[in-house]
Amino acid sequence: MLESRTIIIGASGELGRALALVRAARGDDILLLGRDRARLETTAAQCRDRGASRIEVGYIDLLNVGAARAALQAYDEAVPTQCLFIASGLGDIRPDGDLVEDAEPVERLGTVNYLGPTVIAAEIAKHMTRRGNGQIALIGSAAGFHPLPFSIAYSASKAGLARFADALRVAVAPHGVSVTLASPGFINTAAARKVPGPKPFALDVDEAARRIVAATDRGQAHLITPWPFALIRLLERALPRSLSDRLLRALAPKPVLPAD
Repeated sequence: MLESRTIIIGASGELGRALALVRAARGDDILLLGRDRARLETTAAQCRDRGASRIEVGYIDLLNVGAARAALQAYDEAVPTQCLFIASGLGDIRPDGDLVEDAEPVERLGTVNYLGPTVIAAEIAKHMTRRGNGQIALIGSAAGFHPLPFSIAYSASKAGLARFADALRVAVAPHGVSVTLASPGFINTAAARKVPGPKPFALDVDEAARRIVAATDRGQAHLITPWPFALIRLLERALPRSLSDRLLRALAPKPVLPAD
C-alpha cells in the first residue's frame, strides 16, 4: 500500500495543535508545519503520546509564498498527502481612531490568510487529482460573511478564501478529492482573548478541532460552527443594506481605557 500522510499547516497555533491531536489519536502519519519550532516540537511530543504512527516537523512561513509552495511540493513528492489542513492565519483590528487599516497589515493578512493558503491548496490539489484521492480542509472564519469595517483586511481575506475553497471543490470533486471550508465563529484561544469586545458562542479549541475533522471526514463542503453564526449570516442578508451597514459599524470593539 502506498504510504501517505496528513499535513497540518499552522500547527504551531492552538487550533493547528488541536487538529493534530485529533488526527494523532487515529494513528496518522503527520507532518506539522509552522513558524515556531519550539511549539511544533511540543505538539509533536503530544502527538506521539496520543498515538501518531509517525511525526515530522518543518518550518514554513506563508509570508514567503514561493518558498512555502516549493516546500509543500517537495513534501508531497516524498510522501503523498492524503489530508491537508491549512489552519494558519493572522487577525487584526483597526487601531482606535483610524478610519482604515494601514496598508502594511492589509498586505500581511492578505498574504497569510488568502494568498499563501490558496497557492498551497492549488499545488497539493493538483497532485491529489492525479492520484485520484485526497482531502483538503481550509480554515476560514464566520467573519468572511460580513464586511467588517473595523477588520477590513481580515474579513476580506477570509471571504476570498471562502470563494476559492468553493470553486476548488467544484473543480476537483469529480477526481476523488474533497475540499472542506470551515467557518468557525469565535474560538477560545489566547490570541482571541487579547481582542477586546464580547465573544458570543465561543468554542473550546478542542471542540472546534473535532468538528472540523469530522466535517473533513464527511467531505462536507462548508462547516459553519457554532450554528448561530449560520443564522446571523442569513439575517444580515435579509436586512436592507443601509441597516446592516449601521449595525456593522456599531459592532466595532470599544477601546480599552487605562485604569485610574
